[in-house]
Amino acid sequence: MKNRGFIFIVFLTFLYNCSFFNSNDNKLVNYVNPFVGTSGPGNTYPGATIPYGMVQLSPDIGIPGWDRIAGYFYNDSIITGFSHMHLTGTGAGDLYDILVMPTNSRFNKRIKDNNYMPYSSFSHAKEAATPGYYTVDLLDYGIKAELTTTARTGIHKYTFPKDDASQIHIDLGYNLNWDAPTKTYIKVVDKTTIEGYRKSTGWAKDQRVFFVIKFSKPFKTYQIYKNDSLSNSPVEAVKTKIILNYKTNDKEEIILKTGLSTATIQGAYKSLTVEAPDFDFEKYKEKASTLWENELQKIQVTTTDETKKKIFYTMLYQSMLAPTLLSDCNGDYKGANGENQKAKGYDRYDTFSLWDTYRAAHPLYTILHPNRVSSMINSLLAHYNETGLLPVWSLQGNETNMMIGNHAIPVIVDAYFKGIKNFDIALAYKACKESSMVDARQLDTYKSIGYVPVDGSGENWSVSKTLEYAYDDWCLAQFAKALNKPNDYKYFLNRSENWKNVYDAKSTFMRPKLKNGQFINNFIPKEYTPYFCESNAWQYFWSVPQNIESLIKVVGGKDYFEKKLDSMFALKPLPEDKLPIFSTGMIGQYAHGNEPSHHVAYLYNYINKPWKSQKRVREILETQYKNQPNGHCGNEDCGQMSSWYVLSSLGFYPVNPAQGVYVFGSPIFHTATINLENNKTFIIQTEKNSKENIYIQFVVLNGKKIDRNYITHKEITQGGTLVFTMGKSPVFEKNENALSSEIFK
Repeated sequence: MKNRGFIFIVFLTFLYNCSFFNSNDNKLVNYVNPFVGTSGPGNTYPGATIPYGMVQLSPDIGIPGWDRIAGYFYNDSIITGFSHMHLTGTGAGDLYDILVMPTNSRFNKRIKDNNYMPYSSFSHAKEAATPGYYTVDLLDYGIKAELTTTARTGIHKYTFPKDDASQIHIDLGYNLNWDAPTKTYIKVVDKTTIEGYRKSTGWAKDQRVFFVIKFSKPFKTYQIYKNDSLSNSPVEAVKTKIILNYKTNDKEEIILKTGLSTATIQGAYKSLTVEAPDFDFEKYKEKASTLWENELQKIQVTTTDETKKKIFYTMLYQSMLAPTLLSDCNGDYKGANGENQKAKGYDRYDTFSLWDTYRAAHPLYTILHPNRVSSMINSLLAHYNETGLLPVWSLQGNETNMMIGNHAIPVIVDAYFKGIKNFDIALAYKACKESSMVDARQLDTYKSIGYVPVDGSGENWSVSKTLEYAYDDWCLAQFAKALNKPNDYKYFLNRSENWKNVYDAKSTFMRPKLKNGQFINNFIPKEYTPYFCESNAWQYFWSVPQNIESLIKVVGGKDYFEKKLDSMFALKPLPEDKLPIFSTGMIGQYAHGNEPSHHVAYLYNYINKPWKSQKRVREILETQYKNQPNGHCGNEDCGQMSSWYVLSSLGFYPVNPAQGVYVFGSPIFHTATINLENNKTFIIQTEKNSKENIYIQFVVLNGKKIDRNYITHKEITQGGTLVFTMGKSPVFEKNENALSSEIFK
């Protein structure tokens, strides 16, 4: 009996442990691979952050270059330190603020490539990352580094070997790529506290980061540098740094926590007081993981394909790395007018890569994070209040004027029609209209002659600007109509047809046009020229999401439109063609690695050939995303590339991002449950889905078969069940309820 009782207890213990590990294994954070995009053209970082957080604490290789735009490149073998701020998936080399590097007496080699700074070799076998956590062994020093974050603090844990000359280097003069310090300041407050700021220029011309760092162990002594000369605390110069000296025992842990603010040192102190009051690293690591788990649980997918599940949750994770928090715990932040501002009743965000993210990322946010979208809209309006214009590409309280268009407008208009609450609608309309009526950014000639002409400057992107402005005008026209402003509605609706002014019937392409009304000569659609923004005429032809029907008509009807779409995917670049760095993920002339192509595969839905969309969308899902460091076919671009995957894998996509309509593609999961913030659920199911069964046979919404190839935002947010029955062969029935731009909200 005793033996039986013992066996029974062991059995219960085994069941409990199995249950525990299964529960732990089933956490969605375990499906995320933060290294996706850290090789190839993805330009992502692997370090620690929380959803939309101010801090992105991540390793820096310390060597400049396109591959290291996010500070880290998977193919490299050294680490120069860990800085607190990074951009995700952009082509802009900025931030890298407040570099921290632990060292000791074991290794003192220096190399020119990283400007003779301390560094260590590392191995991917001794490196790991999960949402909110990063760790790596600095092999040359025998030091284990671990990183985690709260919203506004970065927490480091360094496990040292025994050494009488252990050190922690904090370098404010460190810079990489476009970034350069303009004024930095360090003050030693006591033997466990330093404070200061780093002001810099780069892509963000006036960046300010105020910080406080507290240490779990007092440092014995320190050396502080003004530029490259030894100095005394406090120190202020273009470049400053401090080296803290310790005597460490074997496996001794030293934790440091960095509080940040873009406004004041006092704000940085409050970041620590509110978010990281003690040195319990494991507690902060667990909190960060829980925050991510809660966000990832907003979509629960089931599939037998573990790789697809890992890609999905990695993409969902990366969709939430930007925009980033700008305001501190007091609500203070560095405004776009150079003055400190206060966000009242909302969190101020920045890092708005709008040319990219208006297409899919912001529509995804309206489904998953409507409460946070409210703060994002208020942030766009704050930028308008500070500068008189809505942002184009804003970063750290700066307008970078990167890329083109007025794409805060579709983001605001989409939010308005989807019922996003707690922002000033009158102010929003005023901001949209005034940003559309200024003479800056070539809007003067666009308003006067109906297009942006070729102007002879290097990169004027004239055709792309015309098309992007015309789309923004359509969005503003719908806003005006809803607010009962008929004159504005008519004016902006007419402007939304300006795309026709650059359409060339002879070539059937959007063609660069001179100010005298003549199209340029020697026009080759597949060439990459200064007239198209990071694209060619093939890729930008389709950028009329507000009026696909008219685009179909001017080409010559549905048959011609279909042939042109087919040609888009079939016309492969020749070996002698010169492809720029942003032309990646190519399927014919379709370039999934860059945003203007992202809606094109869905356009067959507008000509009663939805099965062709289904085939192409499934092809892109299968070929352009991988669970590998080079898993992105192009720049991830602050959530756009990942959001395309999230939405498309569920089975739909917003061709017109401000229409409130999602066009069907080809879903890949058995089930996907969207847990909405209004406490309702929207369930997407597939029947007979497989690698071969990529074609939709019919669709059932809430128990009723629907004869259309789209679903509305309202239908999703009301909750319900959408069932796709899939098959191996296309369904050729013509759908009389096919998409049109008249379906609005």
